[in-house]
Amino acid sequence: MVGVMDRKIGLLGVPMDLGGGRRGVDMGPSAVRIAGLQEAVLRLGLEFEDHGNVGVPQPESREPKDPHARFQFEIANCCRRLRARVERLLEGGEFPLVIGGDHSIAIGTVAAISSFHQRRGQKIGLLWFDAHGDFNTPASSPSGNIHGMPCAVCLGRGADELVRMGERVPMVDPAKAVIVGARDVDVCEREEIRSVGVKVFTMRDVDMLGMNEVMRRALAIVNEGTAGFHLSFDLDGADPSIAPGVGTPVAGGTNWRESHLVMEHAAESGRLLGLELTEINPILDERNKTAEFAVQLALSALGKRIL
Repeated sequence: MVGVMDRKIGLLGVPMDLGGGRRGVDMGPSAVRIAGLQEAVLRLGLEFEDHGNVGVPQPESREPKDPHARFQFEIANCCRRLRARVERLLEGGEFPLVIGGDHSIAIGTVAAISSFHQRRGQKIGLLWFDAHGDFNTPASSPSGNIHGMPCAVCLGRGADELVRMGERVPMVDPAKAVIVGARDVDVCEREEIRSVGVKVFTMRDVDMLGMNEVMRRALAIVNEGTAGFHLSFDLDGADPSIAPGVGTPVAGGTNWRESHLVMEHAAESGRLLGLELTEINPILDERNKTAEFAVQLALSALGKRIL
């Protein structure tokens, strides 16, 4: 398999602000660009192209039709456009680096990577780094916010319009997916997660085992019998002390080194198919601290080493 270091990095911004209940994450792609992502990637010696943003309507211009799945129609349309653009990057041999926006964008990104490899007779793995399970469905969600549902959608649970976004249903086999960093999971989500059988490493597991062992086990799952894995990284998985500007902050997340270790393991595996960074909210940030952290995380995932 061609390694990330041998591929041109293709950036797509997705200023999605429809999936959550708090405004501001639509500015995430701009904040990461301002934090110097392009210059930093070029300093690694990699080719890089910024392909701009996927168009997203503003919440103020729309009324959610279904309170149990708010803005589902608009999110589905945006994710279909995102899927098409990520697939074009893959067809051109580029490595997709997708910056959000709320975490509902993962439905489009995963649909693209899953479909691309499905046409080649291959499955993909999914590593979902998040403080939350993102495993609600319209029937279980207390808020109706779709950014709390995308992991479930990718594994085949939820609204049919979203679940069938890609050419393969489910987009990822639950046995090939892992959630890392969870520490705030709704009661109904727990039941969904248990019924699907997806492996979850909570922050207690990180405390008990250490991130090195957690990632060793997680990568064994997402890489077994797959073409590789997509890493969908919600910045709220990191502790608010290092990532204050996120859509839904939760105390007790990973520290700076644990967060980077996730990315370093992903890079060193040589199996990373795509990278997504979500829920960066400049309105809640401190002098663009979270976006700058996101840039450094991306560099680690793209192969930057200490020595």
